[in-house]
Amino acid sequence: MRARVSWMIVLAVFLVFPPFQRERVEEMGFGEVFRMERMRADLALTQALRSRWYAEATAFVFPWGHMIPSLEDVSRITGLRVYGRPVSEFTYPCYHDLAQRLLELSVERRSSLVPRVPLQESLGLFDGGKGAGESEDEHLDRLVRVSRRELASEPGAQADLDLRRFLDLFLGRLLFTTRGDAVHCRFLPLLEDLSEIGGYAWGAAFLEHQFDSLGASERQTSTSGFFPFLQVWAYLHLPALGRGDLTRSGLVPIARRWDARRDSRSLGDQLERLQEAIVIYPHLDPYLGESDEGQPRLVQACPYFGRLVWVHALILVLPLHLFISQRSLSLRQSAVEFPVRDRFRRSGRSFRGLHDTTDWHKRVMEQINNWEHRGKTVRSDATTDDAYLQAYALKYGGKVYKSARHNVDVAGEIASLRALLYSAMQDREAAQRQTEELRRELERVRSTGAGGASSSRALGSSQSLLEAQLAGAVLRAEEAQRHLEERRRICDSPLSMRWTCWGRGTSCRGRSRLSAVRETSCASRRRQLRHGSRR
Repeated sequence: MRARVSWMIVLAVFLVFPPFQRERVEEMGFGEVFRMERMRADLALTQALRSRWYAEATAFVFPWGHMIPSLEDVSRITGLRVYGRPVSEFTYPCYHDLAQRLLELSVERRSSLVPRVPLQESLGLFDGGKGAGESEDEHLDRLVRVSRRELASEPGAQADLDLRRFLDLFLGRLLFTTRGDAVHCRFLPLLEDLSEIGGYAWGAAFLEHQFDSLGASERQTSTSGFFPFLQVWAYLHLPALGRGDLTRSGLVPIARRWDARRDSRSLGDQLERLQEAIVIYPHLDPYLGESDEGQPRLVQACPYFGRLVWVHALILVLPLHLFISQRSLSLRQSAVEFPVRDRFRRSGRSFRGLHDTTDWHKRVMEQINNWEHRGKTVRSDATTDDAYLQAYALKYGGKVYKSARHNVDVAGEIASLRALLYSAMQDREAAQRQTEELRRELERVRSTGAGGASSSRALGSSQSLLEAQLAGAVLRAEEAQRHLEERRRICDSPLSMRWTCWGRGTSCRGRSRLSAVRETSCASRRRQLRHGSRR
């Protein structure tokens, strides 16, 4: 609901802009967004996709393999510019002076947030809420009438001020939305020179923001950003889910063609059915052969398509792992080394400011050079997908088979059990190595203590404390090893016969047993992480 209201407010300001202001917005590359129909948010679809996101790989994990939104998806669906300079500049711990100078609005000291209501009122919208019984068209018409008297009608300093306020609202409350009601000032340094705004790759920053919001806390049930993008991406790549209606063929960008299909069932029921539909989805559906007619920006954007490249949005810098989703590019895929999220150190996920002033051109110089050189082309010499799919099943196991009540894929469930067994064996071996290392360290400390009996009392006390800590760590490691041994024994039991019976409808023991194995696996992993952090 908040996303739709923000869309309505931003659209109303754009419509009341005089022609010269709308032309400036068009030249910056944002005009296509305002030509889209006001789409209804599909919360069930968004949550179903979110449950399939694996942050370590920065990709969706489906039964048929990885899938990932690409720069080509952003360009074709939204029309946003995905080429040009990376969205990277200075960030500050406080934006008080910058907001006062560029927006003429007050921001509290040691804050980076502009309250939404004063920013909205500065554009003439003193009552942006939707009235009782008011339709969307009536709401928009009222906002347009109210705002028309407040904005400059001729070029000049006041027009520039109006445009900066509008862009801050557009970026902060529509394109790069975050949780909460306030608008962040992080893009203000990029808005100082209005003539340079169109040269940035805003579409690439938008994609990076989508990745980051999908990888946020699992307790969140929504995603940040411009929600029509993820919905239309699913309509194009997963059409058999039946969540969108193609009502306006041939329009560009592609988001203008689709409407969200209405579903009267409860959100929980919709979500459960969508998750089951994904498990039994027939095949991968990359969309190909899309015409470039009416989209001249694609000519300049094409060199960025199909490439492994770092994308930038100020403090957020993430890789676009297209090499693990080659099948969605219509390439054969061999077994690949599945990535682990780069441990590139950032100042924090929160957008409420940083601890110091940071020049991101210097902080991420290597990643910016990678963007400017357009990354690396994704190529494949594989002749079959078999090796990839086998490695994929071993890597993700039960993550890809879940929430299926009907048409159970028995072979897939058996592959999940094998993957869990393989994972348990690896964890057990790692625990054994850690236990042996701790034992050797404990023996070393004890021998050192015995050889230094004539040392001072303070040193002996410190030695005893270290010895006690190491002894405790050894006990915890041995306990973790016992849990992993039990987990391996459970996974190694002959469950394939039970799964065959359950698949034929004769028993449900196998399903509950798999749930127990998965719960044991998750609990063991959490326990190991806690013990590791203590050590």
